[in-house]
Amino acid sequence: MSEVAAGSPTVSESAVRRHAAPAGAVTEPLDDVLEPDGFTPRLLALLSNALVWRESHELRRRFGLGTNDWRVISAVATRPGTSATEVSDFLGVNKAVVSKSVNALVERGMLLLSDGPRGSRPMYLSEEGAEMHHRMRPISLRGQEIILEGVADDEVDRFNALLRDMLERIRADAG
Repeated sequence: MSEVAAGSPTVSESAVRRHAAPAGAVTEPLDDVLEPDGFTPRLLALLSNALVWRESHELRRRFGLGTNDWRVISAVATRPGTSATEVSDFLGVNKAVVSKSVNALVERGMLLLSDGPRGSRPMYLSEEGAEMHHRMRPISLRGQEIILEGVADDEVDRFNALLRDMLERIRADAG
């Protein structure tokens, strides 16, 4: 391991000199920052992002579809005849995200739309869509297996109950 010679700049000092901060910039960490490794919302977001990235990468590689497409397929598999608006509410995602996936899945023949106004048309999986659901499902389940490895079933049940309670509280606070 090499030592920094007396008077030699450290890596961060060198970086600051190469990239001088603009006038008025705060260059020292604030005293009242959130502790990154103890801030639960950050940890949940990091976990969610890692799961989504892993799943999306594998779904795109194997099927040419992404996580949002899988979520729509899964939602319609769970609730045949549901509308895009209902899927958006169920998934907690923007309607535009659902609309994009619905259009892609209809084009690929995996989703069938019944008559009705845009956004409220009942949606159903085609036979091809049902088959795709069966092929994509293990990839999603693998993410659950990874995060719950070594956790007892009763702890999983309690954890899921806690997560549902947290979701209810955040929705109540937002509404």
